[in-house]
Amino acid sequence: MGQASIIQAPHRSLRAGSLLLSASLLASSIVACGNSGRDDKAGGTGPLPIGAAIALTGNASVIGQDQRIGLELARDHFQGNVQGKGRALDLTIQDGGSDEGTATNAFRSLIGANVVALIGPSLSQQAFAVDPIADRAGIPVIGPSNTATGIPEIGPFVARVSAPVAQVAPLSIAAALRLNPKIRSAAVFYAQDDAYSTSESQIFQQALIARNLKPVAVIRTSVSDTDFQSQITETLRRNPDLIVISGLPSDGGNLVRQLRELGFKGTLVAGNGMNSPNIYSICQRFCDGLLIAQAYSPESNTPINRAFVAAYTKARGGAVPPQFSAQAFTAYQVIAETLSRLQVSLPAGATLAALPRAELRRRLNTALLKGRFQTPLGEIRFTPEGEVIQNQFYVAQVRMNPDGRSGRFQLLPTVPTP
Repeated sequence: MGQASIIQAPHRSLRAGSLLLSASLLASSIVACGNSGRDDKAGGTGPLPIGAAIALTGNASVIGQDQRIGLELARDHFQGNVQGKGRALDLTIQDGGSDEGTATNAFRSLIGANVVALIGPSLSQQAFAVDPIADRAGIPVIGPSNTATGIPEIGPFVARVSAPVAQVAPLSIAAALRLNPKIRSAAVFYAQDDAYSTSESQIFQQALIARNLKPVAVIRTSVSDTDFQSQITETLRRNPDLIVISGLPSDGGNLVRQLRELGFKGTLVAGNGMNSPNIYSICQRFCDGLLIAQAYSPESNTPINRAFVAAYTKARGGAVPPQFSAQAFTAYQVIAETLSRLQVSLPAGATLAALPRAELRRRLNTALLKGRFQTPLGEIRFTPEGEVIQNQFYVAQVRMNPDGRSGRFQLLPTVPTP
């Protein structure tokens, strides 16, 4: 891979030195609460239940597959036995599907299981539907990949570790213009039935206009579309030098492939929804050259990222971890470390198990939003509203292997910070 292209976000640097808690410390510091159904009384004896609802089926399942790996690696990294007393945390992963109805059922099922916190869903469209349910129940919910504008504002128990599109999306436009200063015109495709894609597309269009590249065409598609020939043919008549895509891996990958098959030779930029190696099998050799901004670099040389990368490559036969896996790992990590810190903060002899579940959730939410965390994404913290504060971002270009079915995200060379 090339040297990372690091862009500093426009907020002040974070204080370094946040302690990374080991799995043994986490396990020994949390005295587990029981799965007590809907009973809010203290005194359980089992592990603290954490619920995750991610897209394991539907058109966003390629995102959910990445997230499941990240969650399972985090569970293993931050888990341990306490002298035979069992696991400190108990992760339950449910299929949140790729639609609002399936995500709603998964959230309600996990809330009924009396979880301490929730991770998910995979899509912003789903988050607007299900996060209010968790918020009304007073259950902290961490969005691992919900980047649309307005997610943290849903309620006081809603936060995310996925940087908003307003911060990330414009970086790939800037990179495209650095690679090809002769770009004079652009077109935009976006999935109109997906909240993330719609939100991100607006950011992309604003970034283009700010650089005097008002789109010559803005094309609405659907996440369920597979045939884009008519839209592409009409767009190519306008001779854009750059085409920007906001979609999910399935529809976006098919769009990339068909654009190249129908003769587009200009620059392609994709949004966060396609930030997964699972696109390789969809757009295949035509993925090559695609530009995507990144909120994660596997090359980050920190202890937690080295541990994450080592665990991922071992589990996945040498593969490099993608952003969605790193963000899911981070979502679990901030919950696990905050629970550990809460236990340490209690008076001698007191336990988290002695707290009613509603009280534990409130304490967890308050402490999490005030915490600092050394994660695979770098050091992060949160605003009081639950927005993630992250300093480093990257831009990568897809480089496909000769087999046309596998590839890598090659980080672009470092450029001066704007």
